[in-house]
Formats: sequence, structure tokens, C-alpha cells
Amino acid sequence: MALTANATTHSMLGRHLLEFSNYTRDDILALLTLGADLKTRRRQGDRPALLAGKTLGMIFEKASTRTRVSFEVAMFELGGHALFLSDGATQIGRGEPIADTARVLSRYVAGIMVRTFGHAKLVELADHASVPVINGLTDDHHPCQALADLLTIQEKFGDLRGLTLAYVGDGNNMLHSLLQAGAKVGMHVRAATPEGYGPDPGVTEQAEKWAREAGGSVAVLRDPREAVAGADVVYTDVWASMGQETEAARRQAAFAGYEVNAPLLAGAARRAIFMHCLPAHRGEEVSADVIDGRQSVVFDQAENRLHAQKAVLAATMGTGVR
Repeated sequence: MALTANATTHSMLGRHLLEFSNYTRDDILALLTLGADLKTRRRQGDRPALLAGKTLGMIFEKASTRTRVSFEVAMFELGGHALFLSDGATQIGRGEPIADTARVLSRYVAGIMVRTFGHAKLVELADHASVPVINGLTDDHHPCQALADLLTIQEKFGDLRGLTLAYVGDGNNMLHSLLQAGAKVGMHVRAATPEGYGPDPGVTEQAEKWAREAGGSVAVLRDPREAVAGADVVYTDVWASMGQETEAARRQAAFAGYEVNAPLLAGAARRAIFMHCLPAHRGEEVSADVIDGRQSVVFDQAENRLHAQKAVLAATMGTGVR
């Protein structure tokens, strides 16, 4: 039994995944198809060693549960090896130029995954690396999570085109990636954010263009009820991300009224699902009855990080998905 989506994924060999600007709709859908295929195979006890003998270097400057575990397990199950590099365990933390680190690691490993703060650092590393660089999270983008989210939505609804995703909360890295990926596949993405906490205007403008080309739409609003009305997917994230802890009190005041709770969710479509990339703060951005309720798919999302990332690793680091 051959793996699916091999023609398109083969064209991704050697490519970086920093965000979705250089990924087409077909690229994204091919990754989702491959991820779904690998998920099915795993449940059947079939784990193709597509990355046998290859090592992924993983640079972590931000703490992680899901990212580290899912990438390590993904590499193991694809027949490869993952090498954890904490900030304090590398020369980056002692001032070595990013360019030098990129060149050195490229001599040792088949790919580099980075979870860091500033997106510019990731871009600089990718500019000097001769192996694929994968964004495990930066302050600006979180593409691997967005792929896991689209895989989850696809599992629940089938075709992504024409579905409405309503995001309520901070205009952060998660929203940026959802705007980009949702627009590319023809979804209608609405975001409700408080004044002063909206997404980057450049990302929004770019996503609006992609959405028009794909038959979808993008809207940035202030009223959560307007965003959620009739939506198929209701999504939120923490109000203060890593590195913003000192802003927590100010953000809680600014985000009053933006909690996704049962009355707000009731305004969505009857079939609507609730999503959160985790970790979650019950009683802040989401009420306990929603995240623990029947419409919540947050643990399906978390599982799908593994399968979506397997697809990314196989497509970018493999010798051809066969």
C-alpha cells in the first residue's frame, strides 16, 4: 500500500516551513492527506520508516510539552532520531552567531526544528542552513499547530473550503497561522480581538488576498458574538503567551468579555466544534464547561500535532515519500 500525496509532497523536499507564504493550497492539502494516511497506518500498527538513519536537531528556547514530545515521537516512529538542544546547552545561548550555528548543524543533521521567541532569529537560521528548518513556534507564527488544527477540522467536517472558523482572543502567533492557512484553503476566518490586540496588519492583508483567490474571506472584528455567529469552528488561545507574563493583569482587564463560554458558543452553528491549542486557563479565555464539554476537540488537536508533523518531516526531510 503506497502512501498518498507523494507527487506534491515530493516537491517539498529540502524546503523550510517557517510560515505559509511559500506553501500553496495544494501543498497544505497534500500535507493533510499524508498526515491522515500516517495516522491511519499508525492505528493499524504500520509505521513506515521514511526517515531511517536521519536526525532532527531540535532547538528549544521556549518551554514545551506537546512540541517536544510530538516531534521526538514522530522522528522515532519514522525510523529516525530527534536530538534535544536546550538554550543553555548550545553555544547560541553563549553568543555564537546564528549563521555559524546553522552551518554547523547542517553538517550533522537532516533537519532543524526551532522553538524560539523572535521570528527574525528563525529566518536568519534558515537563511544559512542547508537543511530544512521547521518552525516549532515563534512569537509571530505557529504553522505546525495550524496544520494539526486543519487536520482536525477536516476529520470532523470533510472539505475545508467554505467552513467558517471564528477565533476569539489575542491576535497572536496562533491567529496569524490560522489566518494564513485558513485563507489558503478557502475557509472564512473571522477574528474578534480587543482594541490594540489585533493581528499584524501585514499578515491580515496577505491573508485577505489569499482568501479572495481561494474563495474564502478574512474579517477582523471587535465583537466576539459577531465573529462566532453561525461559525463551524470556535477557537481561542491564552491571553498572555510565554514572555508576556508581566502583562497578565493588564491583559485580563483588556480581554474581559472575550471568554469563550456556553452563551457565546451557543451562537455558533449547532454542529460547531471548540478548539484550543493548549495549555488552557479555565475561567479565563475559556470556561470549564466548554473546554470539557461535548463540542470540544482539544485533545484531538493535540494528538494531531504528531500526525501533521510526521507529514512535514517526511515531506521536507525524506528522500521522497513513496
